Amino acid sequence: MHNRMEITFLSRAQNEAFARVAIAAFAVQLNPTLPEMADLKTAVSEAVTNAIVHGYRDEPEGMVRLSAEYDDSRTLIVTVQDAGCGIRDIETAMQPFYSTGDGMERSGMGFCVMQTFMDAVEVNSTLGEGTTVIMRKRILGEVGLHRERVLDEIG
Repeated sequence: MHNRMEITFLSRAQNEAFARVAIAAFAVQLNPTLPEMADLKTAVSEAVTNAIVHGYRDEPEGMVRLSAEYDDSRTLIVTVQDAGCGIRDIETAMQPFYSTGDGMERSGMGFCVMQTFMDAVEVNSTLGEGTTVIMRKRILGEVGLHRERVLDEIG
């Protein structure tokens, strides 16, 4: 079992909702639980919002690339990539409450949210060239969660 998808869209705020729907439509093939789906959609929303707001500084003509793939391990790998301004210091940018925004509307929690809802988050960035966020989440689905509960109870 292996599948892959890739889409690109303009860096416009309204396309964040499009990205959420697209990733949900792709991930549904793995039969995720509702909480797994909500986690995935939230993490993708944060990554896409970061690309639009911080990568392109709300310039509507940049392109955001969303790709996803999975294999027999049921691990979904989601990549969000922009060709925007890049991140000067990734370690600092990933700290809670850090934001390059105006401080009025941004909480600086985007990377923390991604890390909370996904199993792994990797960020690569080059100033003036853009940022790539790679997120991984193993989708257990209803059958997998039931199996884990049974094993927890007996073991």
